[in-house]
Amino acid sequence: MTEREQLLEEMRPVAFAIAYRMLGTVSEAEEVVQEALLRVHQALESGEELESPAAFTATVTTRLSINALRSARVRRERYFGEWLPEPLITDGEDDPARHAETADSLSVALLVALESLSPEQRAVLLLHDVFDYRYPEIAEIVGKSEDNVRQLGTRARRHVEEHRPRFQSTREQREELTRRFLAAAEQGDLAGLETLLAADVQLTGDGGGKVPALARSLQGRNRVARTLMSWFGLARQLPGASWEPVEVNGGAGVRFCDGEQRLISVVSLGIDAGQITSISSVVNPEKLTHLGPVGDFRALLRTGRSAG
Repeated sequence: MTEREQLLEEMRPVAFAIAYRMLGTVSEAEEVVQEALLRVHQALESGEELESPAAFTATVTTRLSINALRSARVRRERYFGEWLPEPLITDGEDDPARHAETADSLSVALLVALESLSPEQRAVLLLHDVFDYRYPEIAEIVGKSEDNVRQLGTRARRHVEEHRPRFQSTREQREELTRRFLAAAEQGDLAGLETLLAADVQLTGDGGGKVPALARSLQGRNRVARTLMSWFGLARQLPGASWEPVEVNGGAGVRFCDGEQRLISVVSLGIDAGQITSISSVVNPEKLTHLGPVGDFRALLRTGRSAG
């Protein structure tokens, strides 16, 4: 590997960390990363002196992401049902998200909250709060005055803070709560499950019109618990199907696979003050392909209903 190729590989996780948080999808982020690294390569080929390759990469990636996000927002307005970001399984040592500076900035709740911001607000908030860029640098990247950038950051931060958990949980606490959640759901323990859920817990499903999912989010401990009992009851009818706790976007989560260990769903659990405050289930197969083989969810439903 040449010195230039090694430099581009070192810049790849920097670009991905920015692009994924900006766009919320792995596929679109990877397209942006490829284009950004191509432009870095072209700059080096032309003999341009890059004082900071990382800063140059971040600038190009952010600008490309802003353009991509403008186009993506139009598509998401037409999206069938609820939209959730493509999940990352962050257990693996070589997962690109491991290069991020804070797992909190990967959370599904935060990425959903960012969706309501303008592309520029999103860029300013992420570059300043997550990647530690100073406002003068950000102003140059996004092409706005420093005062404007500060205002964008303040408004974005005020909105996002409403969606952050009040209390941070440790990995051990998240793992224990996930274990208890799975145990109660698999055993059909409705009362036990309800004790783990916040009173205003929200359940969201993203099928993208490709497979059945909730048409809109459900809210409330009893409604959510009963819906989960129904889902897990159906899953118990499927030979070899399994639920496995995993780390999703740096937080608590669950992976559901069919009998051949093909992925059916990835579930993210939002946790605050020792309770589950949100449950986000991605079953849209197009949002799971980057994680491995994906099973046929419709076929599983038919099998489960027949068995039931």
